[in-house]
Amino acid sequence: MCGIVGYVGNQNAVPILMEGLARLEYRGYDSAGIAVLSPQGTQAYRRVGRVRDLEASLPRRLTGKVGIGHTRWATHGQVTEANAHPQASGDGRVRVVHNGIIDNAMDLRDALLATGSTFSSETDSEVVAHLIARSDSATLEAAVLDALAQVTGTYAIAVTDELHPDRIVVARNGSPLILGVGDRAMFIASDLAALVRHTTSVVHLDDGELATVTASGFRTFSRDEENTAKTPTSVDLTTSDVDLGEHQHFMRKEIFEQPESIERMLRGRLDERFGTARLDGLNLGPRDLRAFRRVKILGCGSAYYVGQIGALMIEELARVPADAEPASEFRYRNPVIEPDTLYVAVSQSGETADTAFAVREIKRKGGQVVGLINVVGSTIARDCDGGIYLHAGPEVAVASTKALTHMAIGFAMLALALGRVRDLSITDGQRLVAGLLGVPGKIKEILADEPHIAELAADLARARSLFFIGRVRGFPVAREGAQKFKEVSYRHAEAYQASELKHGPLALIDAGLPTVAIVPDDELTDRNVAAIKQIVARNGPLVVITHSSVADAEPNLRRITVPKSEPELDPILLTVPLQLLAYHAARTLGHDIDKPRNLAKSVTVE
Repeated sequence: MCGIVGYVGNQNAVPILMEGLARLEYRGYDSAGIAVLSPQGTQAYRRVGRVRDLEASLPRRLTGKVGIGHTRWATHGQVTEANAHPQASGDGRVRVVHNGIIDNAMDLRDALLATGSTFSSETDSEVVAHLIARSDSATLEAAVLDALAQVTGTYAIAVTDELHPDRIVVARNGSPLILGVGDRAMFIASDLAALVRHTTSVVHLDDGELATVTASGFRTFSRDEENTAKTPTSVDLTTSDVDLGEHQHFMRKEIFEQPESIERMLRGRLDERFGTARLDGLNLGPRDLRAFRRVKILGCGSAYYVGQIGALMIEELARVPADAEPASEFRYRNPVIEPDTLYVAVSQSGETADTAFAVREIKRKGGQVVGLINVVGSTIARDCDGGIYLHAGPEVAVASTKALTHMAIGFAMLALALGRVRDLSITDGQRLVAGLLGVPGKIKEILADEPHIAELAADLARARSLFFIGRVRGFPVAREGAQKFKEVSYRHAEAYQASELKHGPLALIDAGLPTVAIVPDDELTDRNVAAIKQIVARNGPLVVITHSSVADAEPNLRRITVPKSEPELDPILLTVPLQLLAYHAARTLGHDIDKPRNLAKSVTVE
């Protein structure tokens, strides 16, 4: 969740660090700080609040050519300046920024206290700085290795030492860390967004790997001190990809990017002649796909809900049992890993800790796992046996919109490929290919209805609590709608199957509790309309997301009309107005839409 930046080169590090921290704000944080090595020694500044508060506190003439910075999301210790990073050794010589959790921090702290160390924070991270400073090793690399030999847990760390002022040493175990290769300069970041202005040549560190960076280059090595000789790769990312442009918020920008980004994702992947999808990245041939007897989908939050949409598509089109499960629960129940099950890991960032751990559990037990991932070179993408890159482009807003839609498109293509090697006819395959090609244009139609959706959202924002309901294909859509609404509006929102209303939730329906109902034109329309009538009979306010072919169940019913697609693809389009509803409700309430409280874009701790 936290963000790391670092720089070593011939320029002043301060503006580079501050720009990098600003580009990492979307990850979620409550304090920020930097430490710069200058001829006068280490100069460190930390502040609770936003990056702009830190920047305002810096001296105008602060300079140094080596530095590290951090945005912290509190885990160990309250949100205070003392607990902000960088953390320091007792003498201030060593500075450390750290993402992750040191599991044995309390035991290490007690041992250090017993030998005379004094601590200035409540953080687990400060322990690492003390361990490095107490090492008798002659080099910073060896001192870091000494410290890590005593540590258990997850970490991405960057370390500076006044005794070795020309370098930064970094290490990774379970939390992402990237090196950026510049012209007589090196950069460090936990996310590509912090590097994009300076370089597109990057090195992704693996778990258990360390690196030394100096102005002249880098060296990567293992904990056994063996050189790992990483080669930089190029990333396709520009500053315009992570800038707001004409939009007020990244969330709205990303919602409106969907027609173009989906066209890009589909390009070259659909075979109209044979009515199937070309998914070479799966590394699975037709015979491999036919051999699977079950599909298990793993994700967290919105990725889990879109996984439920994907499971329904796979069952409908391929007639293979499929289900979705929260990755955060999966490995803790000692799951049975079946050789004829295809496991699918879903993550926008490719760094979601719970999902990454689930992937490793599957691999450890000999399972076959593929990924639906948006970030090339990310941890989960590299750990999987193959996958479908989403190609949504950078997503900065914490609440996922375009990446979520791309996940649903990815599942539709996977379901199509699985179906066509089984019993799905070429006619149905071509029907679905045409439906997928039509999705970008239909999303444009939905986005054109923004003023009407914004008006309804302003009304819903007045309620303290809301229901979202749907049935079968519509239920995971309702779950995602409730998730998005609560994330950015801070209103309580809960999703139910429409069929479950009369089994308990109906007791809460009254004039003060609105319901957003997902009512597609399908074989369950009559059943969904019956649920609507039950709500209306109890004076419950309603907003219905539906198709133009569905007649009004009641007079004066408030509707959002979505273009009709193929029935199996309708859930993809039905999620889009829910994104706009959440955005405009949060805007009505004046919230920080791109950085909702207590949440982070990439959840890299359990």
